[in-house]
Amino acid sequence: MTSEPTIILSGTDPDLPKSVPPGLKRYTGLREMARGATAQLQSAFDPVTGRTVAIKKLLPETRFDRRERRRLLREARVTAQLQHPNTVPVYDIGEDDLEGVYFIMKRISGENLFEVLKRIARGDEQAIHDFPIARRLSIVVDACQALAYAHARGVIHRDVKPENIWVGNFGEVILLDWGVAKVWGHADDNEPIRESTLAVRPEIDSAQLQTLTGGGQRPGTPLYMSPEQIVGNRTIDERSDVFSVGVVLYEVMAIREPFRGRTIDETFENIRHKEIQPPSERSPQYGIPKAIDAIVAKALQKRPEKRYQSMRDLIAAIDDL
Repeated sequence: MTSEPTIILSGTDPDLPKSVPPGLKRYTGLREMARGATAQLQSAFDPVTGRTVAIKKLLPETRFDRRERRRLLREARVTAQLQHPNTVPVYDIGEDDLEGVYFIMKRISGENLFEVLKRIARGDEQAIHDFPIARRLSIVVDACQALAYAHARGVIHRDVKPENIWVGNFGEVILLDWGVAKVWGHADDNEPIRESTLAVRPEIDSAQLQTLTGGGQRPGTPLYMSPEQIVGNRTIDERSDVFSVGVVLYEVMAIREPFRGRTIDETFENIRHKEIQPPSERSPQYGIPKAIDAIVAKALQKRPEKRYQSMRDLIAAIDDL
């Protein structure tokens, strides 16, 4: 968990630099925060605004890959255009002479929801105190609000999972990673599914399923994919995100995933055909209200027409609790 930098008077008074270097040369103190298969995230200081920012850019080995460049630009522009309290603000998009395409975002502090669930699963008393069922439900609802806004703008996230829901130190909730989002009216590009370490995580308190960038044909992360994503349906809509939220909702309640199999194929088979045990029965030790079972069951219907037909409908159902 990271902390917010302290604002000090000496950092607000200096005059503007006489010349601002172009591109990434403007930023100082670059430090790697995370690295994936194709891109990296760095924190940096912007001497013009006096704030710490996050920079996402491609790794040297993928910097000149046209497909990865296009995907990063799409993620940057989708994120920039989704101006909502539960999405991360984008400050700038550019191309550096040496580093290639990048975008600058607000640097957020806190931890992702998956880390919260891991701590609860381990019996961490502070996490159990800070994140009771009502709080966990409110976090999911906040992520749903970002999705409802995105759906109204013609964007389907397609990779909703606890790891992509950021819980800030001051109560804020941010839905991250729009890198495999579907934008209506644009070709799907047959974007890759994210590889997994599916067989190595039998329970929630082991290593998180990897988010990855190559090797398959379907976008998303296997444990949270909808049945229509699995079969490669190109006409998926917001109801696919409703299903993924249903998986997340089950997990934040039961502290267990509903569909995990021993292999990816078994997991896909479970998603498409297995009827799951209600979360209140699966994990009775957590005191899950039985009213949530019906909400989860409807969100996880195999056929889209039987689910909540919009994210707003799902939000309303949770709010009624």
